[in-house]
Amino acid sequence: MTHEATSIPSGASRRTVLAAGSALAAAGSVLGAAQPATAAVPATPAGAPAGPAARPAVTFRDRQILIDGEPSVVMAGEIHYFRLKKADWQSRLDRAKEAGLDTIATYIPWMWHETSDGDIDLTGKTRPERDLGAFLDLCRENGFMIIARPGPFTMGELEGEGVPERVREEHPEINATGWDGRKATTPTVDYLAPAFLEETKRWYDAVNPVIAERLHTKDKPGVIAYQLCNEIGMLAWVSNGPDLTDHLLGDFNSWLEKTYGDKLGDRYPFAGKAAENRNAAIRKPENAYAAALMHDLGTFMRGRFARYTAELKGYAEAAGVTGIPFLINIHGTGSNNALQYPIGVSQLMETFAGKPDIIPGSDFYLGSLDVKNVTDLYLINAFTTAVSGSEQPLSVLEFDAGHADYGNDNANQTDAESTWLKTSLCLAQGVKMFNYYLFAGGFNPKFDKPVGNGNDRIGHTGERHGFAAPVDPEGRRGVSFEPTKASAHAVRALAPLLATMRPEHDPVTLGFVPDHYLTEYHPPGRESVDAVLADVQSIRGFGPRAALSRSLLFSGFRYDSVDLQATELDPAKRPLIALATGEYLGRKVQDRLVAYLKAGGKLLLSGLVPGKDMDGSEYTALRDALGLRPEKVLTGAERFRLSVTAHGWADGIAEIRLDKTQLCTAERGTTVLREYTTKKGCGFDIPVGKGRAVVVTCNYRGDLEFWGKAMAALDARPAITHSATRPAVLLLTSKGKHGRVMHAFNLTSGYGESFTATEKGKALFGGERLHLAGRSSAVLPLGLEAGGMRIAYATAEIVGAEDGEVTFRTLGDEAVVAIDGPARAEGAKARSEGGRTVLRVRRREFTVRKG
Repeated sequence: MTHEATSIPSGASRRTVLAAGSALAAAGSVLGAAQPATAAVPATPAGAPAGPAARPAVTFRDRQILIDGEPSVVMAGEIHYFRLKKADWQSRLDRAKEAGLDTIATYIPWMWHETSDGDIDLTGKTRPERDLGAFLDLCRENGFMIIARPGPFTMGELEGEGVPERVREEHPEINATGWDGRKATTPTVDYLAPAFLEETKRWYDAVNPVIAERLHTKDKPGVIAYQLCNEIGMLAWVSNGPDLTDHLLGDFNSWLEKTYGDKLGDRYPFAGKAAENRNAAIRKPENAYAAALMHDLGTFMRGRFARYTAELKGYAEAAGVTGIPFLINIHGTGSNNALQYPIGVSQLMETFAGKPDIIPGSDFYLGSLDVKNVTDLYLINAFTTAVSGSEQPLSVLEFDAGHADYGNDNANQTDAESTWLKTSLCLAQGVKMFNYYLFAGGFNPKFDKPVGNGNDRIGHTGERHGFAAPVDPEGRRGVSFEPTKASAHAVRALAPLLATMRPEHDPVTLGFVPDHYLTEYHPPGRESVDAVLADVQSIRGFGPRAALSRSLLFSGFRYDSVDLQATELDPAKRPLIALATGEYLGRKVQDRLVAYLKAGGKLLLSGLVPGKDMDGSEYTALRDALGLRPEKVLTGAERFRLSVTAHGWADGIAEIRLDKTQLCTAERGTTVLREYTTKKGCGFDIPVGKGRAVVVTCNYRGDLEFWGKAMAALDARPAITHSATRPAVLLLTSKGKHGRVMHAFNLTSGYGESFTATEKGKALFGGERLHLAGRSSAVLPLGLEAGGMRIAYATAEIVGAEDGEVTFRTLGDEAVVAIDGPARAEGAKARSEGGRTVLRVRRREFTVRKG
């Protein structure tokens, strides 16, 4: 999708349409007899009296989404009504029903509803397809809930990213001026510029009453969530063109003065000068302070984005949009990876972190899910959770489930299995709201009057839009429709069980440092800035070669993540922290890690030994506590065959070639890796106070033997293990109101696996073997109540249930199901075992009945 230090060329598409999804089953379908709903009454407008009648229809708690009081999994698909003839709306909704969706999401583009004379048409007076209320009503009449996405920015491959060009032309002061006074290469604006807010409020005042009239109630489905703007900050980031308007710089200078006070002059030579001189010095920074400026501007913008979304939320609430959560979507994936996704988390975390009525949502475009990028998706969810509040659930607001031929030139195709693989991994990590983007394609209509952009269409993909969607622009089922439909039915069977579940973790935490991603606005051509970028971009979060995060996952560790900048570290609660870092690591984080180690914490550190604060100033607290003295950094350039040898607890691992290592001298502890020619250390096991650290200062490969030994040296072992021959078998677990399940994955292509699993040395599934075809996943019960029975375990998937019976699908040639108490299944071999009925069945699909 995006790359730091790149701009978006005119007409380039950041993404095009993708896939659609799945649906929420009635609570009784899996758990047993249907339960009466306990829904809230309709939400009341802002300012109405508080009391039972004002109880929100949609809310969240304990990382669950509750709709009418019931925990739910929302399965949406994106349909752009404005890209379809009004007469075709129903046919696309019929396709959504066929696919099993329960919710329709849609952009509501300002630039589409504002006519050429500046009026705003939401009734279809000028074109039938502008009748927003009619589309929302049709969704409701068809039984769909709705996710409204009214901008003001919508992106969606629309001209001006969804904001009318008139706004920029009439208010030139809102248009960005970037580094060195350069004109912005994207249509970004200063979000908090008074003129832009005034124009946005005009749009919101028009569109919000239409949405507010159609909020969800217990009697009729409706709008269950409202997205505030879209991909906030993304345009300036991907083009490295910050919104350095005079208005923003006035705000920034005030922030600098408040933040640094009398010490501002020590940091910046422009302190105390006239506004004109300060602004010029910020737009064209000197090398000496450019790195500090990059860090400060990014930090400042986090708060500014939060102020912006608070303004939008206030406008919506004033118009009666209450009783539902607001959504913030986080951008950052591209090229089938999420290495830059945490930039979006860093940018936007203050817009949602801990907010009582806001849910964060990710955008991900990962293509096929495989051994290379499964960690990317895992970390998308882990890092988003790390900066969220304890109540906030996860959501995916743009989920790529199509076949990925975005250019419509037969140059790309995602495999059929990945829609379910990605959905299943998200379910395992607690995602409670999905939006398959884009479910149905359409056509870009022409502007009311010619605008001189070539073809005069509102979108820059040509006439057709949504080439790769499950439903193509003409309404035909595409190649990704059946995989999407299959995923939807799988979720329909599981949603009532998974709606209350939270992922279980081993006592291992991956450290997240948001400031490692404060690189979205970097002054070009400054050596101090380039040094920071070179240091952090290759290691942050994932580790050198992404070996740290991938090796932990493939070694069986179900790790979570923590924001090291915001959380005090208690070794009793987080016994082991793994952290990828470079030379730059903030003072607060270094001090926190030192205190953690001295108190008895365990640390696995991968990357260069930190020696500088994020602004470039020297800071060596962590290095000093570890007793490490860094020396030369060697690389494998110019035919130098850089190799390292293993020692101590790593002894026996073969010498390996690497591309980079930092040589260090250690005051104490054990050296476990040495560079071959110099014999200098590049891997260490070091006692620190009551704690212990394993420090790897070379770009060690993703060798599970080495990383497993490193974790064992820190007294960490995965609770769940398996006998599969390939590391791409992942076993995750989650637990909720109705019990526990295992999410089992085999990410290899064409290689089936048959294996046993254990938990803390005890056999799972009665010691029976699990069977997973290549590129498949399964959700297996491990002490789960369904259909009025308690399933102790099953080596088959649940595909449906009613009161007194559960239907399973076998993964291999046979399945074994253990039910507490008496049970039966046609054609099964049954035996009693300690109060359980164990059924062995050799059928593809079978039903177990109680009694």
